[in-house]
Amino acid sequence: MNNSQGAVLWFTGLSGAGKTTTAAAVERQLRERGRQVELLDGDELRAGICKGLGFSMEDRFENVTRIAYVANLLARNGVDVLVSAISPYRAMREYARERIPGFVEIYVDCPLHVCEQRDVKGLYAKARAGEIGRFTGISDPYEAPKDPQLTLHTATVPLEENVRTVLAYLDRKQHRFQPPAGKEVI
Repeated sequence: MNNSQGAVLWFTGLSGAGKTTTAAAVERQLRERGRQVELLDGDELRAGICKGLGFSMEDRFENVTRIAYVANLLARNGVDVLVSAISPYRAMREYARERIPGFVEIYVDCPLHVCEQRDVKGLYAKARAGEIGRFTGISDPYEAPKDPQLTLHTATVPLEENVRTVLAYLDRKQHRFQPPAGKEVI
């Protein structure tokens, strides 16, 4: 049995910044190392355990509360958890940090104009046209982390390099992510 505590890598940033893309690439690398890994994507969670929540500050906080609970549950059972969620307010991320051992805040920093260019769903255009209220970065604030463990610049740094940065950080911080006893990685 693997009784080790998993890490929780919390990818935060604007919509379209590259949180899920980066987290999914990190997930693949950790799986190749033989780790048990789960990716909790904010959009997918809003369709499931966070269904019915709106975008008021209170609902956004409840969203993060639920995500943090699931992430902590998985991590304490030895699963490495990658959370990809805008989580726009510092207080929300601090709430998660206080409750999750092994919490690593990763700021996926990308200029707003680049996020808008990447927006295949047209959400930014709808927000600018007033069709979507309380849209983070347009009509609702995003509070960038003041002191994240990592900052990734997805507009100027290739995905593979950002993934290497995350893995190198984890290795330096003793989150060695080696396979559980009895498993061999080829």
